[in-house]
Amino acid sequence: MAEVEDVLRRFAGQWTLSRRIEDARAGTTGRFEGTACLTPDGDGLRYDETGLLSLPGAAPMQASRSYLWRAADQRIAVLFEDGRPFHEFAVTADTARATHWCDPDDYRVSYSFETWPNWQAEWQVSGPRKSYRMISSYCPAN
Repeated sequence: MAEVEDVLRRFAGQWTLSRRIEDARAGTTGRFEGTACLTPDGDGLRYDETGLLSLPGAAPMQASRSYLWRAADQRIAVLFEDGRPFHEFAVTADTARATHWCDPDDYRVSYSFETWPNWQAEWQVSGPRKSYRMISSYCPAN
């Protein structure tokens, strides 16, 4: 478990976050610009992001979300803020993949750590009313 806990510690801190949201159904692209802060909380890390979400045809709005990151065997478990499981990813390579099924929608993420300390999470989401790709790029805020 120590190895995963060491990896978690590397994520601790403040990150500049830039996100591109490509909605295939609407044929539009949105943006999110803000920060992500991963703070030790005694059980792992608390992930909090805040920033400005800009979607076509709408006024820019403040947006935020929170997750919990926990060591789980040789993986990082990402939980919703209320503790429900979201997904897990391995920490042994420069890339990692995970899935989340939220009936009827399928969420698939690919993490890239190849240019650490810069890293990226790319989500592909599909379902009866959803078809979008979301690319989140993180770099140290210091």
